[in-house]
Amino acid sequence: MEGGPGAVLVRYGEIGTKSSKVRTDMERLLRENLEATLAARDVVATVDREWSRIFVRTDDPEAATDAACDTFGVVSASPARSVDPTMDAIREALGAAASDHPAGATFGVDATRTGDRDAHPFSSPDLEVEGGSTVEAETGATVDLDDPDRTYYVECREQEAFVFTEKRSGPGGLPLGTQGTAVVLLSGGLDSPVAAWELMKRGCTVVPVYVDLGPYGGVDHQARALSTVGELARYVPDGDLALRIVPAGEIVETLMAEVGATRMLSLRRVMLRIAEAVARDVGAHSVVTGESLGQKSSQTGGNLAATDAAVSIPVHRPLLTRDKTDIVEQARAIGTFDDSTVSVGCEQVAPSHPETNATAEAVEAAEPDGLFDRVGAAVDRAELVSPDE
Repeated sequence: MEGGPGAVLVRYGEIGTKSSKVRTDMERLLRENLEATLAARDVVATVDREWSRIFVRTDDPEAATDAACDTFGVVSASPARSVDPTMDAIREALGAAASDHPAGATFGVDATRTGDRDAHPFSSPDLEVEGGSTVEAETGATVDLDDPDRTYYVECREQEAFVFTEKRSGPGGLPLGTQGTAVVLLSGGLDSPVAAWELMKRGCTVVPVYVDLGPYGGVDHQARALSTVGELARYVPDGDLALRIVPAGEIVETLMAEVGATRMLSLRRVMLRIAEAVARDVGAHSVVTGESLGQKSSQTGGNLAATDAAVSIPVHRPLLTRDKTDIVEQARAIGTFDDSTVSVGCEQVAPSHPETNATAEAVEAAEPDGLFDRVGAAVDRAELVSPDE
């Protein structure tokens, strides 16, 4: 919003339901994450925290609002004009905000005032009435209090007032870093980046791991995985998110040669073992996959139980009950869709007639001896690659 000192009003939701100490800690981390995101995007700004609000002061409120709306824990943010908390100053700001009012559009004024009447000799309804008169005089537009085409907002505090016309949605959730670390098996396909984003939204720092299938990987598969990590890095406060690439081509070749109907399940078990080994190395509490119940033959209820039996670490599947159309829509929204629309390579490994209701015992019995002994060596040869390289 142009005109006047630049500010961004940042709102959060679930954080406000926590106990006093937890809330204070989360508010502090949210502020730090936002400051880091602004710095990573070269947005010059200062961030202040007050009860139930975070305020960003900047000469570039549009870029600062975009940064806030990519920060986990933020429910919404508004680029605003900061003015003196007087009726005259607020009316002037409303008039300026109405200068680009769309032709023929209706409007409403939504105002709140905090503090006692000694601080402000007017109420919230007074602001709405006087503000509405100002906008109407400026634009000639019609008032619609039920469903206006544009809403003009006023937040009047004791020392300062803010005027704005939009509330941009943020991701919500909890500040990144409040819920420990999880290892994400990231294939570069549609599902796993969305699963990673969901864990990040709930406050988990993620360590993405790509299992290189060697000659059985899809065309440009590794490059696409790196690109999706680059998109996810937009949501990391310092923008630093590297991909661990674990070579598993030789293991896959063994599975192709020696395992039949349960081959895909054994590959999933190997991937989980790899993720578990990385989790121990980085101090992560769990593994995350993009699997959705029934989406593929390896993702039936029985088969998921059979693959989970290979590890002792919790395996989280945030997309477990999600429809594919919903996952695709979210991939588009978070920016990972274009880089994810490529064959993930696993189709080349899947048998012609895969087992759909395996038991852990049956899968294990079909596996070559010493299969999991090779996992440690593969992890030791992992390469850490930044998407910027």
